[in-house]
Amino acid sequence: QVQFVESGGGLVQPGGSLRLSCAASISTFSLPSMAWYRQAPGNQHALVGTITRGGITNYADSVKGRFTISRDNTKETVFLEMNNVQPEDTAVYYCNQVNGLRDWGPGTQVTVSS
Repeated sequence: QVQFVESGGGLVQPGGSLRLSCAASISTFSLPSMAWYRQAPGNQHALVGTITRGGITNYADSVKGRFTISRDNTKETVFLEMNNVQPEDTAVYYCNQVNGLRDWGPGTQVTVSS
């Protein structure tokens, strides 16, 4: 059973930057169109953005212009570059495939605080 594993979270000050990574638990798994989600305490998973295997991206309005999703197909890894982060970006961040959600991975905690 393939699971996605996220990394790169941490504590960052408002206005700062972080880069999150996502890879499959099975190294030979070819990542399809992927999405980043986030879950703040007490809330459901919210879509942050998506990226096709060809690199076409879409973003939620709340992160547009601040976050960038990219991927390295040679390493089967997807990235989320977070710039100018704000306290409302505090959440656990997850990745998953766009079509046919798999079981959620462990996520990576991002905390934005001064």
